[in-house]
Amino acid sequence: MKLIILDRDGVINQDSDDYIKSPEEFIPIPGSLEAIAQLNHAGYTVMVATNQSGIARGYYDVDMLNRMHEKLKRLLNNFGGHIDGIFFCPHGPNDHCDCRKPKTGLYEEIAQRAGVSLTDVPVVGDSLRDIQSAQAVGAKPFLVKTGKGERTLAKGEGLEGVPVFKDLSECVDSLLNGRAY
Repeated sequence: MKLIILDRDGVINQDSDDYIKSPEEFIPIPGSLEAIAQLNHAGYTVMVATNQSGIARGYYDVDMLNRMHEKLKRLLNNFGGHIDGIFFCPHGPNDHCDCRKPKTGLYEEIAQRAGVSLTDVPVVGDSLRDIQSAQAVGAKPFLVKTGKGERTLAKGEGLEGVPVFKDLSECVDSLLNGRAY
């Protein structure tokens, strides 16, 4: 199985420091949906692993999150693409759970459900916590400059050897053409 794991906010859709709280605020980054469809057509299983602390903070509930994901699925369908699984952490930063990135619980759940090792599985994120959790499970992290990616790059810590791309589209193009590693 060819597996790839994507962060959501800042990789697939526009991010906001005020949180993405509704389907109306869920706006795909240009080229991201086409990139996911390219991955599907190339035989990749596409999983999403996303921190959604807005639930714990009371900004939206699981029903609203599901409505956002239904919008994502509907929009992806227009490009012949799909997401094979969406895994989310609903906890806040002080909940001390195992699923909130940079912890590895979401990735471990994906590995268990898919029945695969995450060694060298590509993981695309826009924050240091995405990179750290990918590295902790032996996956291959990639950073995109969209979302919080520019801020992450500016801090420059923990990014040694991590390939950096303009956006998901550029990352996928590089991955599919054998240039990402």
